[in-house]
Amino acid sequence: MGNGYRWALVLLFVLYVVLGTLYAICTPPWQTPDEPAHYNYIRALAEERRLPVIEEGDYDQEYLARLTSQKFPPELSIAPLRYEDHQPPLYYLLAVPFYLLFGGNLIPLRLLSVALGLLLLTVIHRLMRDLFPDHPFRALTVVALVALLPQHVAMTAAVNNDALAELVLATALWLAVRPNSRPWPLGAVVGLALLTKTTAYVALPVALLALWWDGAKMDARRAAARIGRMLLAALLLAGPWLIRNATVYGWADPLGLARHNAVVVGQPRTAEWLVQYGPLGLAAQFLRTTFQSFWGQFGWMGVPMHPPVYLALGVLSALLGVGFLAGWLDRRRPPLTPLQRRGALLLTLSATLTVLSYLWYNLTFVQHQGRYLFPALVPLALAGALGLEWWADRRAGVLLMGLGLTGISLAIAWTLRRTAFPLWGTMGILLPALWLPALFLLRFRRPLILAAWVLGMAGLNLYAIFWGIVPNL
Repeated sequence: MGNGYRWALVLLFVLYVVLGTLYAICTPPWQTPDEPAHYNYIRALAEERRLPVIEEGDYDQEYLARLTSQKFPPELSIAPLRYEDHQPPLYYLLAVPFYLLFGGNLIPLRLLSVALGLLLLTVIHRLMRDLFPDHPFRALTVVALVALLPQHVAMTAAVNNDALAELVLATALWLAVRPNSRPWPLGAVVGLALLTKTTAYVALPVALLALWWDGAKMDARRAAARIGRMLLAALLLAGPWLIRNATVYGWADPLGLARHNAVVVGQPRTAEWLVQYGPLGLAAQFLRTTFQSFWGQFGWMGVPMHPPVYLALGVLSALLGVGFLAGWLDRRRPPLTPLQRRGALLLTLSATLTVLSYLWYNLTFVQHQGRYLFPALVPLALAGALGLEWWADRRAGVLLMGLGLTGISLAIAWTLRRTAFPLWGTMGILLPALWLPALFLLRFRRPLILAAWVLGMAGLNLYAIFWGIVPNL
Protein backbone atom coordinates (compact mmCIF):
# COMPACT_ATOMS: atom_id res chain seq x y z
CA MET A 1 0.00 0.00 0.00
CA GLY A 2 1.26 3.47 -0.89
CA ASN A 3 1.47 6.38 1.49
CA GLY A 4 -1.56 8.01 -0.14
CA TYR A 5 -3.66 4.93 0.51
CA ARG A 6 -2.53 4.72 4.13
CA TRP A 7 -3.30 8.38 4.72
CA ALA A 8 -6.74 7.96 3.15
CA LEU A 9 -7.46 4.99 5.43
CA VAL A 10 -6.25 6.87 8.51
CA LEU A 11 -8.41 9.84 7.50
CA LEU A 12 -11.47 7.59 7.32
CA PHE A 13 -10.71 6.17 10.76
CA VAL A 14 -10.21 9.64 12.23
CA LEU A 15 -13.38 10.93 10.60
CA TYR A 16 -15.36 8.02 12.03
CA VAL A 17 -13.97 8.62 15.53
CA VAL A 18 -14.74 12.35 15.34
CA LEU A 19 -18.31 11.77 14.15
CA GLY A 20 -18.84 8.95 16.65
CA THR A 21 -17.61 11.18 19.47
CA LEU A 22 -19.95 13.96 18.35
CA TYR A 23 -22.89 11.56 18.41
CA ALA A 24 -21.84 10.29 21.85
CA ILE A 25 -21.56 13.79 23.29
CA CYS A 26 -24.44 15.52 21.51
CA THR A 27 -27.09 12.82 21.87
CA PRO A 28 -28.92 13.43 25.19
CA PRO A 29 -28.83 10.63 27.78
CA TRP A 30 -30.92 7.58 26.96
CA GLN A 31 -32.00 8.91 23.57
CA THR A 32 -30.95 5.87 21.58
CA PRO A 33 -33.10 2.72 21.41
CA ASP A 34 -32.89 0.49 24.50
CA GLU A 35 -29.88 2.36 25.94
CA PRO A 36 -31.35 2.58 29.49
CA ALA A 37 -31.92 -1.19 29.62
CA HIS A 38 -28.40 -1.92 28.40
CA TYR A 39 -27.01 0.53 30.95
CA ASN A 40 -28.97 -1.13 33.77
CA TYR A 41 -27.44 -4.49 32.82
CA ILE A 42 -23.96 -2.99 33.25
CA ARG A 43 -24.99 -1.40 36.53
CA ALA A 44 -26.31 -4.71 37.85
CA LEU A 45 -22.99 -6.41 37.10
CA ALA A 46 -20.95 -3.57 38.61
CA GLU A 47 -22.98 -2.83 41.71
CA GLU A 48 -24.89 -6.02 42.46
CA ARG A 49 -22.05 -8.27 41.24
CA ARG A 50 -24.36 -10.78 39.67
CA LEU A 51 -25.76 -11.67 36.27
CA PRO A 52 -29.26 -10.19 36.01
CA VAL A 53 -32.35 -12.25 35.26
CA ILE A 54 -35.18 -10.91 33.15
CA GLU A 55 -38.44 -11.01 35.11
CA GLU A 56 -42.02 -9.82 34.91
CA GLY A 57 -42.19 -6.07 35.36
CA ASP A 58 -38.87 -5.39 33.63
CA TYR A 59 -40.77 -3.95 30.66
CA ASP A 60 -43.52 -1.38 31.11
CA GLN A 61 -44.75 -0.07 27.76
CA GLU A 62 -46.79 2.74 29.30
CA TYR A 63 -43.89 3.97 31.43
CA LEU A 64 -41.46 3.67 28.52
CA ALA A 65 -43.80 5.69 26.31
CA ARG A 66 -44.00 8.33 29.03
CA LEU A 67 -40.21 8.51 29.25
CA THR A 68 -39.68 8.81 25.52
CA SER A 69 -42.49 11.34 25.00
CA GLN A 70 -41.12 13.54 27.81
CA LYS A 71 -37.50 13.09 26.63
CA PHE A 72 -36.38 11.23 29.76
CA PRO A 73 -36.81 13.97 32.40
CA PRO A 74 -34.43 13.60 35.39
CA GLU A 75 -37.27 13.09 37.85
CA LEU A 76 -38.33 9.87 36.09
CA SER A 77 -35.96 7.01 36.86
CA ILE A 78 -34.72 4.61 34.20
CA ALA A 79 -34.16 1.90 36.83
CA PRO A 80 -37.35 -0.07 35.99
CA LEU A 81 -36.16 -0.62 32.40
CA ARG A 82 -34.41 -3.99 32.61
CA TYR A 83 -35.80 -5.85 29.61
CA GLU A 84 -32.32 -6.53 28.17
CA ASP A 85 -31.36 -8.70 31.16
CA HIS A 86 -31.62 -11.86 29.04
CA GLN A 87 -28.75 -10.76 26.76
CA PRO A 88 -25.45 -12.69 26.69
CA PRO A 89 -22.93 -11.09 29.04
CA LEU A 90 -19.72 -10.41 27.07
CA TYR A 91 -20.28 -6.75 26.15
CA TYR A 92 -21.53 -5.88 29.62
CA LEU A 93 -18.54 -7.54 31.28
CA LEU A 94 -16.24 -5.49 29.06
CA ALA A 95 -18.11 -2.32 30.04
CA VAL A 96 -17.99 -2.89 33.82
CA PRO A 97 -14.40 -1.54 34.27
CA PHE A 98 -15.38 1.66 32.45
CA TYR A 99 -18.49 1.96 34.59
CA LEU A 100 -16.44 1.61 37.78
CA LEU A 101 -13.55 3.79 36.62
CA PHE A 102 -15.79 6.70 35.60
CA GLY A 103 -18.46 6.35 38.26
CA GLY A 104 -21.18 5.19 35.90
CA ASN A 105 -20.81 8.21 33.60
CA LEU A 106 -22.61 7.62 30.31
CA ILE A 107 -20.13 9.25 27.90
CA PRO A 108 -17.15 6.90 28.57
CA LEU A 109 -19.46 3.92 28.05
CA ARG A 110 -20.61 5.39 24.75
CA LEU A 111 -17.00 5.99 23.72
CA LEU A 112 -16.27 2.32 24.43
CA SER A 113 -18.77 1.52 21.69
CA VAL A 114 -17.01 3.99 19.38
CA ALA A 115 -13.73 2.16 20.05
CA LEU A 116 -15.38 -1.17 19.22
CA GLY A 117 -16.68 0.40 16.02
CA LEU A 118 -13.15 1.44 15.10
CA LEU A 119 -11.94 -2.13 15.62
CA LEU A 120 -14.80 -3.27 13.39
CA LEU A 121 -13.54 -1.01 10.59
CA THR A 122 -10.01 -2.43 10.87
CA VAL A 123 -11.31 -6.01 10.61
CA ILE A 124 -13.49 -5.10 7.63
CA HIS A 125 -10.50 -3.51 5.91
CA ARG A 126 -8.36 -6.58 6.51
CA LEU A 127 -11.11 -8.87 5.21
CA MET A 128 -11.50 -6.84 2.02
CA ARG A 129 -7.74 -6.65 1.45
CA ASP A 130 -7.51 -10.44 1.74
CA LEU A 131 -10.41 -10.94 -0.68
CA PHE A 132 -9.28 -8.33 -3.20
CA PRO A 133 -5.50 -7.87 -2.87
CA ASP A 134 -5.32 -6.21 -6.30
CA HIS A 135 -8.13 -3.74 -5.59
CA PRO A 136 -7.12 -1.50 -2.68
CA PHE A 137 -9.67 1.12 -3.73
CA ARG A 138 -12.42 -1.44 -3.16
CA ALA A 139 -11.36 -2.09 0.42
CA LEU A 140 -11.20 1.65 1.08
CA THR A 141 -14.68 2.14 -0.38
CA VAL A 142 -16.21 -0.63 1.74
CA VAL A 143 -14.69 0.92 4.87
CA ALA A 144 -16.06 4.33 3.87
CA LEU A 145 -19.58 2.98 3.29
CA VAL A 146 -19.63 1.39 6.75
CA ALA A 147 -17.81 4.15 8.61
CA LEU A 148 -20.02 7.04 7.49
CA LEU A 149 -23.52 5.53 7.44
CA PRO A 150 -25.32 7.95 9.82
CA GLN A 151 -27.55 5.47 11.65
CA HIS A 152 -24.67 3.06 12.05
CA VAL A 153 -22.37 5.73 13.48
CA ALA A 154 -25.13 6.78 15.87
CA MET A 155 -25.68 3.21 17.09
CA THR A 156 -21.95 2.61 17.57
CA ALA A 157 -21.88 5.72 19.75
CA ALA A 158 -24.45 4.41 22.21
CA VAL A 159 -24.50 1.98 25.12
CA ASN A 160 -25.47 -1.33 23.54
CA ASN A 161 -23.92 -4.60 22.42
CA ASP A 162 -24.41 -3.96 18.69
CA ALA A 163 -20.87 -2.83 17.85
CA LEU A 164 -19.30 -5.81 19.63
CA ALA A 165 -21.71 -8.21 17.88
CA GLU A 166 -20.76 -6.80 14.48
CA LEU A 167 -17.06 -6.94 15.37
CA VAL A 168 -17.23 -10.58 16.39
CA LEU A 169 -19.25 -11.53 13.31
CA ALA A 170 -16.86 -9.67 10.99
CA THR A 171 -13.92 -11.46 12.64
CA ALA A 172 -15.64 -14.81 12.09
CA LEU A 173 -16.13 -13.93 8.41
CA TRP A 174 -12.47 -12.92 8.11
CA LEU A 175 -11.27 -16.21 9.60
CA ALA A 176 -13.80 -18.28 7.65
CA VAL A 177 -12.89 -16.77 4.28
CA ARG A 178 -9.33 -18.02 4.53
CA PRO A 179 -8.78 -21.45 2.94
CA ASN A 180 -8.16 -24.28 5.38
CA SER A 181 -9.58 -22.26 8.26
CA ARG A 182 -8.13 -23.25 11.60
CA PRO A 183 -10.95 -24.76 13.67
CA TRP A 184 -9.76 -23.69 17.13
CA PRO A 185 -9.55 -19.91 16.48
CA LEU A 186 -12.73 -20.05 14.42
CA GLY A 187 -14.51 -21.94 17.19
CA ALA A 188 -13.28 -19.45 19.77
CA VAL A 189 -14.76 -16.56 17.77
CA VAL A 190 -18.03 -18.48 17.38
CA GLY A 191 -18.04 -18.94 21.15
CA LEU A 192 -17.56 -15.20 21.62
CA ALA A 193 -20.46 -14.62 19.22
CA LEU A 194 -22.68 -16.87 21.35
CA LEU A 195 -21.67 -14.75 24.36
CA THR A 196 -22.40 -11.43 22.65
CA LYS A 197 -25.79 -11.25 20.92
CA THR A 198 -28.16 -13.47 18.96
CA THR A 199 -27.62 -11.36 15.82
CA ALA A 200 -24.00 -12.58 15.86
CA TYR A 201 -25.07 -16.23 15.93
CA VAL A 202 -24.84 -16.13 12.15
CA ALA A 203 -21.15 -16.83 12.80
CA LEU A 204 -21.96 -20.47 13.57
CA PRO A 205 -23.45 -21.49 10.17
CA VAL A 206 -20.75 -19.40 8.45
CA ALA A 207 -18.05 -21.34 10.30
CA LEU A 208 -19.72 -24.67 9.56
CA LEU A 209 -19.94 -23.86 5.85
CA ALA A 210 -16.28 -22.80 5.75
CA LEU A 211 -15.12 -26.02 7.39
CA TRP A 212 -17.42 -28.09 5.17
CA TRP A 213 -15.89 -26.36 2.15
CA ASP A 214 -12.41 -27.30 3.37
CA GLY A 215 -13.57 -30.79 4.23
CA ALA A 216 -14.60 -31.48 0.65
CA LYS A 217 -10.89 -32.00 -0.10
CA MET A 218 -10.34 -34.28 2.90
CA ASP A 219 -11.49 -37.69 4.02
CA ALA A 220 -14.73 -37.69 5.99
CA ARG A 221 -13.12 -38.56 9.32
CA ARG A 222 -10.66 -35.70 9.20
CA ALA A 223 -13.33 -33.23 8.08
CA ALA A 224 -15.65 -34.30 10.91
CA ALA A 225 -12.80 -33.95 13.41
CA ARG A 226 -12.16 -30.36 12.30
CA ILE A 227 -15.82 -29.47 12.71
CA GLY A 228 -15.83 -31.18 16.10
CA ARG A 229 -12.85 -29.13 17.26
CA MET A 230 -14.55 -25.92 16.17
CA LEU A 231 -17.75 -26.82 18.04
CA LEU A 232 -15.79 -27.87 21.11
CA ALA A 233 -13.94 -24.55 21.24
CA ALA A 234 -17.24 -22.68 20.95
CA LEU A 235 -18.91 -24.75 23.67
CA LEU A 236 -15.97 -24.41 26.04
CA LEU A 237 -16.50 -20.65 25.95
CA ALA A 238 -20.28 -20.41 25.72
CA GLY A 239 -21.32 -23.65 27.42
CA PRO A 240 -21.33 -22.32 31.01
CA TRP A 241 -23.53 -19.41 29.98
CA LEU A 242 -25.98 -21.66 28.15
CA ILE A 243 -26.14 -24.07 31.09
CA ARG A 244 -26.74 -21.18 33.49
CA ASN A 245 -29.60 -19.93 31.30
CA ALA A 246 -31.11 -23.40 31.10
CA THR A 247 -31.20 -23.63 34.88
CA VAL A 248 -32.72 -20.14 35.19
CA TYR A 249 -35.20 -20.05 32.29
CA GLY A 250 -35.67 -23.77 31.71
CA TRP A 251 -33.91 -26.26 29.47
CA ALA A 252 -36.26 -25.42 26.60
CA ASP A 253 -35.18 -21.76 26.72
CA PRO A 254 -31.35 -21.64 26.95
CA LEU A 255 -31.23 -18.17 25.39
CA GLY A 256 -33.95 -16.63 27.54
CA LEU A 257 -35.87 -15.53 24.43
CA ALA A 258 -39.15 -17.15 25.42
CA ARG A 259 -38.95 -15.42 28.81
CA HIS A 260 -38.19 -12.12 27.06
CA ASN A 261 -41.20 -12.49 24.75
CA ALA A 262 -43.42 -13.18 27.74
CA VAL A 263 -42.10 -10.16 29.64
CA VAL A 264 -42.44 -7.49 26.94
CA VAL A 265 -46.21 -7.20 27.33
CA GLY A 266 -47.59 -4.19 25.49
CA GLN A 267 -44.95 -4.08 22.79
CA PRO A 268 -46.70 -3.65 19.41
CA ARG A 269 -47.42 -6.98 17.75
CA THR A 270 -47.48 -7.60 14.02
CA ALA A 271 -50.83 -9.42 14.18
CA GLU A 272 -52.44 -6.31 15.69
CA TRP A 273 -50.99 -4.02 13.02
CA LEU A 274 -52.06 -6.45 10.30
CA VAL A 275 -55.67 -6.07 11.41
CA GLN A 276 -55.32 -2.31 11.78
CA TYR A 277 -53.49 -1.46 8.52
CA GLY A 278 -54.05 -4.48 6.28
CA PRO A 279 -51.33 -6.41 4.40
CA LEU A 280 -50.49 -3.65 1.91
CA GLY A 281 -50.48 -0.89 4.52
CA LEU A 282 -48.30 -2.93 6.86
CA ALA A 283 -45.89 -3.82 4.05
CA ALA A 284 -45.63 -0.16 3.01
CA GLN A 285 -44.87 0.94 6.57
CA PHE A 286 -42.35 -1.87 6.97
CA LEU A 287 -40.44 -0.94 3.80
CA ARG A 288 -40.54 2.81 4.36
CA THR A 289 -39.48 2.70 8.01
CA THR A 290 -36.80 0.07 7.37
CA PHE A 291 -35.26 2.20 4.62
CA GLN A 292 -35.41 5.44 6.60
CA SER A 293 -34.05 3.93 9.80
CA PHE A 294 -31.27 2.13 7.90
CA TRP A 295 -29.91 5.50 6.79
CA GLY A 296 -30.95 7.49 9.81
CA GLN A 297 -33.98 7.88 12.07
CA PHE A 298 -32.79 8.98 15.46
CA GLY A 299 -33.82 8.94 19.08
CA TRP A 300 -36.38 6.24 19.71
CA MET A 301 -37.33 6.36 16.02
CA GLY A 302 -38.91 9.76 16.66
CA VAL A 303 -36.50 12.01 14.74
CA PRO A 304 -36.44 11.24 11.02
CA MET A 305 -34.49 13.26 8.51
CA HIS A 306 -36.37 15.51 6.13
CA PRO A 307 -38.26 13.87 3.21
CA PRO A 308 -36.07 15.45 0.47
CA VAL A 309 -33.02 13.87 2.10
CA TYR A 310 -34.62 10.41 2.03
CA LEU A 311 -35.58 10.98 -1.60
CA ALA A 312 -31.96 11.75 -2.49
CA LEU A 313 -30.79 8.71 -0.51
CA GLY A 314 -33.36 6.56 -2.30
CA VAL A 315 -32.02 7.63 -5.68
CA LEU A 316 -28.46 7.02 -4.52
CA SER A 317 -29.35 3.57 -3.15
CA ALA A 318 -31.05 2.67 -6.44
CA LEU A 319 -27.97 3.74 -8.38
CA LEU A 320 -25.71 1.59 -6.21
CA GLY A 321 -28.04 -1.39 -6.61
CA VAL A 322 -28.24 -1.02 -10.39
CA GLY A 323 -24.47 -0.64 -10.61
CA PHE A 324 -23.92 -3.79 -8.56
CA LEU A 325 -26.32 -5.88 -10.66
CA ALA A 326 -24.95 -4.52 -13.93
CA GLY A 327 -21.39 -5.29 -12.90
CA TRP A 328 -22.28 -8.76 -11.66
CA LEU A 329 -24.12 -9.64 -14.89
CA ASP A 330 -21.45 -8.16 -17.16
CA ARG A 331 -19.89 -11.02 -19.13
CA ARG A 332 -16.67 -9.05 -19.45
CA ARG A 333 -16.22 -9.12 -15.69
CA PRO A 334 -13.03 -10.98 -14.71
CA PRO A 335 -13.82 -14.39 -13.22
CA LEU A 336 -13.67 -14.73 -9.47
CA THR A 337 -10.67 -16.44 -7.94
CA PRO A 338 -11.32 -19.50 -5.74
CA LEU A 339 -10.83 -17.32 -2.65
CA GLN A 340 -13.33 -14.76 -3.93
CA ARG A 341 -15.89 -17.46 -4.74
CA ARG A 342 -15.52 -18.74 -1.20
CA GLY A 343 -15.87 -15.23 0.18
CA ALA A 344 -18.91 -14.49 -1.98
CA LEU A 345 -20.67 -17.63 -0.74
CA LEU A 346 -19.92 -16.96 2.93
CA LEU A 347 -20.87 -13.29 2.74
CA THR A 348 -24.09 -14.17 0.91
CA LEU A 349 -24.96 -16.75 3.56
CA SER A 350 -24.30 -14.24 6.33
CA ALA A 351 -26.42 -11.54 4.69
CA THR A 352 -29.26 -13.94 3.85
CA LEU A 353 -29.50 -15.28 7.40
CA THR A 354 -29.49 -11.75 8.83
CA VAL A 355 -32.28 -10.64 6.51
CA LEU A 356 -34.32 -13.77 7.26
CA SER A 357 -33.91 -13.28 11.01
CA TYR A 358 -35.08 -9.67 10.63
CA LEU A 359 -38.17 -10.80 8.73
CA TRP A 360 -38.80 -13.58 11.24
CA TYR A 361 -38.58 -11.15 14.17
CA ASN A 362 -41.11 -8.87 12.49
CA LEU A 363 -43.56 -11.71 12.10
CA THR A 364 -44.17 -11.42 15.86
CA PHE A 365 -43.17 -7.90 16.92
CA VAL A 366 -43.36 -4.58 15.08
CA GLN A 367 -39.65 -3.84 14.85
CA HIS A 368 -39.26 -1.98 11.57
CA GLN A 369 -35.77 -0.80 12.39
CA GLY A 370 -33.07 -0.90 9.73
CA ARG A 371 -30.38 -1.19 12.37
CA TYR A 372 -31.25 -4.87 12.69
CA LEU A 373 -29.74 -5.31 9.24
CA PHE A 374 -26.36 -3.94 10.33
CA PRO A 375 -24.91 -7.43 10.99
CA ALA A 376 -25.15 -7.75 7.19
CA LEU A 377 -23.39 -4.43 6.62
CA VAL A 378 -20.15 -6.00 5.37
CA PRO A 379 -21.74 -7.80 2.38
CA LEU A 380 -24.10 -4.86 1.79
CA ALA A 381 -21.19 -2.39 1.77
CA LEU A 382 -19.23 -4.63 -0.60
CA ALA A 383 -22.20 -4.70 -2.98
CA GLY A 384 -22.40 -0.90 -2.73
CA ALA A 385 -18.68 -0.55 -3.40
CA LEU A 386 -18.94 -2.73 -6.50
CA GLY A 387 -21.86 -0.63 -7.69
CA LEU A 388 -19.89 2.55 -7.12
CA GLU A 389 -16.97 1.14 -9.11
CA TRP A 390 -19.21 0.19 -12.03
CA TRP A 391 -20.56 3.73 -12.31
CA ALA A 392 -17.09 5.27 -11.83
CA ASP A 393 -15.73 3.38 -14.85
CA ARG A 394 -18.26 5.05 -17.17
CA ARG A 395 -18.43 8.73 -18.02
CA ALA A 396 -22.22 8.76 -18.10
CA GLY A 397 -22.19 6.77 -14.86
CA VAL A 398 -19.95 9.35 -13.24
CA LEU A 399 -22.45 12.03 -14.19
CA LEU A 400 -25.40 10.06 -12.77
CA MET A 401 -23.58 9.19 -9.56
CA GLY A 402 -22.43 12.79 -9.25
CA LEU A 403 -26.00 13.98 -9.57
CA GLY A 404 -27.07 11.45 -6.94
CA LEU A 405 -24.43 12.68 -4.51
CA THR A 406 -25.29 16.28 -5.36
CA GLY A 407 -28.88 15.51 -4.46
CA ILE A 408 -27.94 14.96 -0.81
CA SER A 409 -26.36 18.40 -0.40
CA LEU A 410 -29.17 20.05 -2.37
CA ALA A 411 -31.81 18.25 -0.29
CA ILE A 412 -30.17 19.43 2.92
CA ALA A 413 -29.86 22.94 1.50
CA TRP A 414 -33.56 22.90 0.63
CA THR A 415 -34.61 21.79 4.10
CA LEU A 416 -32.46 24.52 5.69
CA ARG A 417 -33.39 27.29 3.24
CA ARG A 418 -35.43 29.18 5.84
CA THR A 419 -33.05 28.70 8.73
CA ALA A 420 -30.15 30.80 9.93
CA PHE A 421 -27.68 28.59 8.05
CA PRO A 422 -27.44 30.05 4.53
CA LEU A 423 -23.84 28.82 4.31
CA TRP A 424 -25.09 25.25 4.00
CA GLY A 425 -27.27 26.19 1.05
CA THR A 426 -24.30 27.88 -0.59
CA MET A 427 -22.18 24.76 -0.07
CA GLY A 428 -24.97 22.62 -1.49
CA ILE A 429 -24.70 24.52 -4.76
CA LEU A 430 -20.99 25.39 -4.98
CA LEU A 431 -19.38 22.12 -3.95
CA PRO A 432 -21.01 20.03 -6.71
CA ALA A 433 -20.05 22.77 -9.18
CA LEU A 434 -16.43 22.32 -8.10
CA TRP A 435 -16.10 18.55 -8.16
CA LEU A 436 -18.57 17.42 -10.81
CA PRO A 437 -16.43 18.65 -13.73
CA ALA A 438 -13.39 16.98 -12.19
CA LEU A 439 -15.26 13.69 -11.86
CA PHE A 440 -16.39 13.87 -15.46
CA LEU A 441 -13.15 14.97 -17.10
CA LEU A 442 -10.24 13.52 -15.15
CA ARG A 443 -8.88 10.00 -15.31
CA PHE A 444 -8.84 9.42 -11.55
CA ARG A 445 -12.56 9.03 -11.29
CA ARG A 446 -12.73 6.30 -8.65
CA PRO A 447 -10.75 8.19 -5.97
CA LEU A 448 -12.65 11.39 -6.76
CA ILE A 449 -16.03 9.69 -6.50
CA LEU A 450 -14.96 8.15 -3.20
CA ALA A 451 -13.83 11.58 -1.98
CA ALA A 452 -17.21 12.99 -3.04
CA TRP A 453 -18.98 10.19 -1.15
CA VAL A 454 -16.95 10.86 2.00
CA LEU A 455 -17.70 14.59 1.73
CA GLY A 456 -21.41 13.99 1.21
CA MET A 457 -21.73 11.46 4.03
CA ALA A 458 -19.73 13.62 6.45
CA GLY A 459 -22.12 16.48 5.71
CA LEU A 460 -25.10 14.18 6.15
CA ASN A 461 -23.83 13.13 9.58
CA LEU A 462 -23.31 16.74 10.66
CA TYR A 463 -26.81 17.58 9.47
CA ALA A 464 -28.19 14.57 11.42
CA ILE A 465 -26.42 15.68 14.60
CA PHE A 466 -26.88 19.45 14.61
CA TRP A 467 -30.18 19.86 12.72
CA GLY A 468 -31.77 16.58 13.75
CA ILE A 469 -30.67 15.24 17.12
CA VAL A 470 -29.63 18.38 19.00
CA PRO A 471 -32.73 20.57 18.42
CA ASN A 472 -35.26 17.70 18.61
CA LEU A 473 -33.92 15.63 21.49
